[in-house]
Amino acid sequence: MKMRIALAQINVTVGDFVGNLAAIVAAARDAYQLGARLVVMPELVLSGYPPEDLLLRPSFYAASATALTQLASELSVFKGLHVVVGHPHRIDAHANRPLKSNVPPSDTFNAASVLLDGRVLGTYLKQELPNTEVFDERRYFATDPKPYVFELDGVRCAILICEDIWYPAAAQEAKAAGAQLLLVPNGSPYHLGKDNLRIDIVRARIRESGLPIVYVNNIGAQDELVFDGGSFVCNAQGECVARMPQFEAGIALVEFDGATPQLSKIAPESSLEAQVYAALVVGVRDYVEKNSFPGVLIGLSGGVDSALVLAIACDALGPERVRAVMMPSCYTADISIADARQMASRLNIHYDEIEITSVFDTFRLSLAKVFDGLAEDTTEENIQARIRGTLLMALSNKSGSIVLTTGNKSEMAVGYCTLYGDMAGGFAVIKDIAKTLVYRLCRYRNTSDAFVLKHIIPERILTRAPSAELRANQTDQDSLPPYEVLDAIMQQYMEEGRSGADIVAAGFKPEDVARITRLIKLSEYKRRQAPIGLRITSRAFGRDWRYPITSRFNEVL
Repeated sequence: MKMRIALAQINVTVGDFVGNLAAIVAAARDAYQLGARLVVMPELVLSGYPPEDLLLRPSFYAASATALTQLASELSVFKGLHVVVGHPHRIDAHANRPLKSNVPPSDTFNAASVLLDGRVLGTYLKQELPNTEVFDERRYFATDPKPYVFELDGVRCAILICEDIWYPAAAQEAKAAGAQLLLVPNGSPYHLGKDNLRIDIVRARIRESGLPIVYVNNIGAQDELVFDGGSFVCNAQGECVARMPQFEAGIALVEFDGATPQLSKIAPESSLEAQVYAALVVGVRDYVEKNSFPGVLIGLSGGVDSALVLAIACDALGPERVRAVMMPSCYTADISIADARQMASRLNIHYDEIEITSVFDTFRLSLAKVFDGLAEDTTEENIQARIRGTLLMALSNKSGSIVLTTGNKSEMAVGYCTLYGDMAGGFAVIKDIAKTLVYRLCRYRNTSDAFVLKHIIPERILTRAPSAELRANQTDQDSLPPYEVLDAIMQQYMEEGRSGADIVAAGFKPEDVARITRLIKLSEYKRRQAPIGLRITSRAFGRDWRYPITSRFNEVL
């Protein structure tokens, strides 16, 4: 028997039960009108994902239960439509007993229910709870290792939730219970290479079980996490027969002949640069929109990092919600001012220039007596950065717009940034983007046919030596190894967890490895005070980086 299954890749907000319910109903309506018999929504779509310690609030489970009942009622107008909805579940949803992080959970679950004709047909409880990287679900949820299978048009469908598909047990249990098709709601955040990794994992489960799989992923951003969608369907031979675009909300319909999915639309794979740029755009848009900021402020320097952040902000929000401020000092090159003006003009944004030389001179004068006899050094450089940070935060206070910081991962790794200066702000857009990748993203943005307006970043910004311009004739490489070297060592040490000795054995100079690993250690106190930023790699300086500030351990080469 033929049937249509809809994959609903929708963008929801944590804690917005009313708004999320409306989005689910709208997606179900669209799917129903297109002839779908079944709609699969993402993991915890009713509450938004991840709710973090909201899951320790009894009232959160009560709100979820109330919303699920209302959702079932509102979906009842779509006769015969089965809707798989992810939601937090507590056995007694209206219990007032406190939930504590130091007490193992026993009656709270990560669940997915099938809603049909105004009722809950059945509920599946997630078995595998991730507790690595950015996940800590064992803090909140218990497990109940039982399959759930329901029948639709003669096909026996089982539900697995996200991490369940990464291990063999849940799929095997579902097959043993008679399942012919696996439905997998997901809240799988993006990082480089994650899209291919997901398909590899799904194919492994198919080889073991022989069952086709419908994989539906979350879309949008939640704080530092970006969800890329990229939902797909694989047949029992492991062939991908349908795939949705990444970083775009939408619905895809797939025809099934019994439990066998038929070939459907397959979105083309994107380049690494296209994926990362889209992730950053989605991350900025959702952080600003979901937190109700009217717009953003960016300190524009005429350099590559602020140019990239400005481009991302304009693509995410539109130029009318972006304000750039150039704050030149006596060390700012004329070409930096010219390039900043040119980019602002190309993007048609609100652009200001605030000269800081007089303010800097006032600081120098105020400190002259206590600094008497001491040579100028990074102290004076940092004062300039902190003047700029203060001015941006003053504009933020007056306007309500959030300051986007412009520091990249390479700088954050080794502490080439100033506390309360260029680190001052509310959201670190490229915090997880290495400097070498910054240049690749800028060239992608300038040349890609995905954009109507191209070549927005002046070429000179991409070809001149990078400089903080805090002293005369300064370049980044006065203080740092070449970025190609720094980034490669940082990736191997920080992201891949390799030892210093292994990195040296890979061909890097021992002095470079020792210097960079030492700087990473010494800069922890700065990173702890930095604003949150978007996670793009498999390990960012955020939720999944937990190194002590106070430590006497040094990497042995």
